[in-house]
Amino acid sequence: MSTPAEPIRVAVVDDEELVRIGLTAIISTAPDLTVVGEAADGAAVPPLLARTRPDVVLMDVRMPAIDGLQATRHALATATSPPRILIITTFEHDEYVYAALRAGASGFLLKRARPAEVLAAIRVVAAGESLLFPAAIRRLAAAYGSRTPPADLTDREAEVLRLMARGLSNAEIAERLVLGVQTVKTHVGNVLAKLGARDRTQAVIAAYESGFVSPS
Repeated sequence: MSTPAEPIRVAVVDDEELVRIGLTAIISTAPDLTVVGEAADGAAVPPLLARTRPDVVLMDVRMPAIDGLQATRHALATATSPPRILIITTFEHDEYVYAALRAGASGFLLKRARPAEVLAAIRVVAAGESLLFPAAIRRLAAAYGSRTPPADLTDREAEVLRLMARGLSNAEIAERLVLGVQTVKTHVGNVLAKLGARDRTQAVIAAYESGFVSPS
């Protein structure tokens, strides 16, 4: 008989107690997720991570002492086993959100998201994927992007990057290009390496910033 999988460990960081209570209540309804800790400011994130070792952190972007951007950068740079970080925000068109994505956050959630969307987002990033909203990232890149040209990609890698920017998964890209999923994973890995990107989100941001991917 197979051993049941361990639940995904989640930490909630937000300076509004009501938001923390609400997110904790939502997460507690899912048998495959568990809340292992909470914090009200980015300053409390390092000890929280050391104490609870979460798989995913829901990180508020604007907090009084240390904001979510600084906390994200510090966590990804210093944690022994860095968690996946989901930024939670009121406004998607926010310079802080964009900077956090560039710093390595795996995606973002709006605070008005439905409970099912919150649970799905946690599962997506815990599985090692990035939570992409291509239209929103395109608008953020247009507003705050540096217009840095992307690295030199092969024709196939460029094709894969364009499909990544549209939010397609590896399986969907494989079907579109008539390739094996493992081959697509190899191309994605090459794209990330050439762009110096931590994950798909950072690669897509680079594509939009440079104008490599058409806004249409």
